[in-house]
Amino acid sequence: QVQLVESGGGLVQAGDSLRLSCAASGRTFSSYAMGWFRQAPGKEREFVAAINWSGGSTRYADSVKGRFTISRDNAKNTVYLQMNSLKPEDTAVYYCAADSRPYGYGSSRTGDFGSWGQGTQVTVSS
Repeated sequence: QVQLVESGGGLVQAGDSLRLSCAASGRTFSSYAMGWFRQAPGKEREFVAAINWSGGSTRYADSVKGRFTISRDNAKNTVYLQMNSLKPEDTAVYYCAADSRPYGYGSSRTGDFGSWGQGTQVTVSS
């Protein structure tokens, strides 16, 4: 099992940027794909971005493609989500997640992720 702690959320205006961080502990971070998901009030949790175990492959939801960038620093056991050109519809609780199995490609499915952080709130005002 891995423990995940997100940070970096906050209240910003439309067009601003934020960088979320997710610090991992408890197992070999560098062997596992990581993902970011978000959940807005009254909506289901949705995929945002994922990165494979080595950092060589990434994928994004269409709604954030070109604005968000996922990256990882395996030496620091940390995954990041750089969010630019934020929109009010990006408002949600953002969750970091770790793949259940090692050497994954970076899935977009919530069921493939076995460990989740507590979430960090991102609010974008218009």
